[in-house]
Amino acid sequence: MKATKVEVSCDGSCPVQRTAQALDGKWTILVLRDLLGGKKRYSELQRSLKGISPRLLAARLKALELQGLVTRTVFATVPPTTEYALTPQGQHIMPVVQAMAVYGQTLLLQDARAKKARSSSTAVTAPGVTQVRGGKQVF
Repeated sequence: MKATKVEVSCDGSCPVQRTAQALDGKWTILVLRDLLGGKKRYSELQRSLKGISPRLLAARLKALELQGLVTRTVFATVPPTTEYALTPQGQHIMPVVQAMAVYGQTLLLQDARAKKARSSSTAVTAPGVTQVRGGKQVF
């Protein structure tokens, strides 16, 4: 049986490339994930995304707004309140995020199994004690 080579074009008409451009940048997919649950204030997003700087969060939200994936509503309060929500186009990202969650769960299980295998194969010895396995010293 002969293997068939599939050529994949990565020109401007590639839908995967276009999706990657829309989701490009650290934190972008996590911002979208948080907004899938509904409207969020800027401060709620910042608390949810531990480690993101205020400047980067603002940049990601602005980029998503320019792409038509997120809407921004500013309320005339003191201090001003800003709320973000997904547009109908932004809601279409849900299957992608769900697929990432399923795949991520698989990776987390693999990581846990590998960690368990490493810890069970590593014997704990007291300092200064030399183990011998199969005639070879293990330090």
